[in-house]
Amino acid sequence: MTSRFDHPVAREGSGALKFDGRQQTFGTTEVMPMWVADMDFAVPEAVTKALQARIAHPVLGYSLAPDSLYQALIDWLRTKHDWQVPREWIVLTPGVVPSLNMVVAALTKPDDGVIVQPPVYFPFFSAVTGQQRQLIENPLRLIDNASQPHDQMDMNHLATCAQQARLLLLCSPHNPVGRVWQTAEMETILSIANQHDLIILSDEIHADLVYADAHHQPLSRLAMQAETAEQTTQSHRVITAVSPSKTFNIPGLGLSALIVPSTTHRQAIQRHLNTLGISVTNPLNMAAFEAAYRGGNDWLNELIPYLQATRDAAVAYIQTELPKIKVISPQATYLLWLDCRALQLNDDALKRFFIEEAQLGLSPGALFGHGGEGFMRMNIGTSQANVLAALARLKAAITRHAV
Repeated sequence: MTSRFDHPVAREGSGALKFDGRQQTFGTTEVMPMWVADMDFAVPEAVTKALQARIAHPVLGYSLAPDSLYQALIDWLRTKHDWQVPREWIVLTPGVVPSLNMVVAALTKPDDGVIVQPPVYFPFFSAVTGQQRQLIENPLRLIDNASQPHDQMDMNHLATCAQQARLLLLCSPHNPVGRVWQTAEMETILSIANQHDLIILSDEIHADLVYADAHHQPLSRLAMQAETAEQTTQSHRVITAVSPSKTFNIPGLGLSALIVPSTTHRQAIQRHLNTLGISVTNPLNMAAFEAAYRGGNDWLNELIPYLQATRDAAVAYIQTELPKIKVISPQATYLLWLDCRALQLNDDALKRFFIEEAQLGLSPGALFGHGGEGFMRMNIGTSQANVLAALARLKAAITRHAV
């Protein structure tokens, strides 16, 4: 049976960064673009209809977020993640990357320590260093066994880092390694944070893109459960970034939310947002945000098995046909983390190899910091046929390279 996702949308000429930015990024338009983390699939019909209905109104003026938008998010989090979020905890923001920067600016002071866990989504670094905070790295540890390589946190080192830090930037599920953190791991993080008075910003933008062999738990919900048992207020140290952008393929509309249980933290973030003079909402991003959460569930229920099948096909192909490449099979996200170290190329040479010989536009692992050297991140949010064609290009290039 064919799927709607077997037919990705042609995006060239639409201003799509992923396609129309190839010349600027890779120096050529000939590469297959599998870098920027958006998908090549049409958005849910509910989103298209909501946008069409809103654009039919002839005025696109300054706009307020309706109560129904907040309720759509509240209902989604309750239904999908068993997480009851009060309305007053929600702060709308102009995207998750701006949210990272706002939380760092609002809740830390210059020279305060902020922990990141590389290899990790690269805006985590600039949110710290670009605001004169002290970057503290708690690198993930690659468990490089033959059957199922994966990354895990170094908890002992995290506890040491926490002694010098004010804030931890957590990526959950993790981009780029695709890990869904287990309950025991998150409980340890909460214990460390509680012991050292550490605030946690948990970026959970990929939380709805989790495969059947894993289960995501919001860190804040876990903290709330611990409160009930221990009569503590540890959930107040957890801030969560959420958005429909990755889930429903609408990142270009730039609307997300922070879930902030602490009144003090919430007020500080809102004050900082106000000083920026940024309009968070507009008529179109609000229409898409609400429609995605209200009407996108059936579309998502079709998407996840499709992406999982693509993941499995890609992993099987790599293991069979590309013995020099190891793949970290993700538990979430539509991103593959390719271990290319056996090609014995430095990072500059590896990037050139993918561009010039394989004609593939991927994200170099070195962008993601310590532990990313020798890796490449591949976006499989396109048709399975495109993914397998890209891997065939890679196989041919490696074969030529070995001659």
